[in-house]
Amino acid sequence: MITWREGTVRGRVGGWAGVLELEVDTAEGTVRSLAYPDVVGAPEPGDRVLLNVTALERGLGTGGYAVVVAVPDRPDLWPTVDRAAPGHLVKARYTPMQTTVLGVDDPEGEHHALLVDADDLDGLPVVAADLHSALPAVVAGVRAQRADLRIAYVMTDGGALPAAFSRTCAELRAAGWLTSVITAVQAYGGDLEAVTVHSALLAARHVVGADLAVVVQGPGNLGTGTRWGFSGVSAGEALNAAAVLGGRPVASLRVSEADPRPRHRGLSHHSSTAYGRVLAHPAEVPVPAGRTGRPTTDSCLQDVREQVARLADRAPHLRPVDVPVDQLMDVLADVPTRLRTMGRGLEEDAASFLAAAVAGVLAARPTA
Repeated sequence: MITWREGTVRGRVGGWAGVLELEVDTAEGTVRSLAYPDVVGAPEPGDRVLLNVTALERGLGTGGYAVVVAVPDRPDLWPTVDRAAPGHLVKARYTPMQTTVLGVDDPEGEHHALLVDADDLDGLPVVAADLHSALPAVVAGVRAQRADLRIAYVMTDGGALPAAFSRTCAELRAAGWLTSVITAVQAYGGDLEAVTVHSALLAARHVVGADLAVVVQGPGNLGTGTRWGFSGVSAGEALNAAAVLGGRPVASLRVSEADPRPRHRGLSHHSSTAYGRVLAHPAEVPVPAGRTGRPTTDSCLQDVREQVARLADRAPHLRPVDVPVDQLMDVLADVPTRLRTMGRGLEEDAASFLAAAVAGVLAARPTA
């Protein structure tokens, strides 16, 4: 069910690369709204806009904004389309906002010949994580080990579909921390577009020339509070893809010292399910080791070590690897984007970001 509203743009109040943040006056009051200029154009003050307010009105986790669907009275603002441009992949298919893109391995594209028979990642380290908020911490961990590595981010479609929605991506790109963003499956708007996670990883290795790939859904995790009803299941599927293609799977754990929900305190049940049940190939599991001097954090990480040991007993394809957390709090404090997970920052939930950072550290290390 979609809830529609009509409104008038009061003004622009912010935004980031690929996104405008607007205030829009509606009959029910003023709402913060997002417009994607590549999709609907760039609305100006006084323009009438059509809004999708479904998530906003339901108060969902991704519902802090209304979304501009159209600027119906200003065709001069609509994005221009080059009908002769190559590309036939349709994403967000059969929705009102479906979009056509050029796939990285599209027969019309420049990389088709390179990828047509590509079948091997040549040992490329592939880190998978549950939440989008893990991305900057993983990348920080990589850079703490080796700042020269080329990192490709593969964005899957379990959360937001437009890559532009991720302020994290925009800021990591601006800082030079990501070499490329590859949008896979129904997600779109990356530097490269892929049909599957498999083809996205092959593009990372053979087109981007990445030294390491991180696979995480976009912002806006979906979950139902059940064992299997959460979009982070895709983390296990991503590592299956990495293993099948000859990559080096690294499982970033979802951890929390502050989540009020018992199922996510310590080692989240999402990680236990995605890596213990969905993942069917050998993978390294980085485990935070050592002490931070923060009692709550250190207690949580000790619980995680015990939980991971029990998980590995049940799932022998998992290989826990202790990774010291020494100096990582300082590393995380210097990330060029805001660290937030479920509304909590580094000070409130350090264990969450440390668990992601050690995955980056381990992935950046050469194999023995």
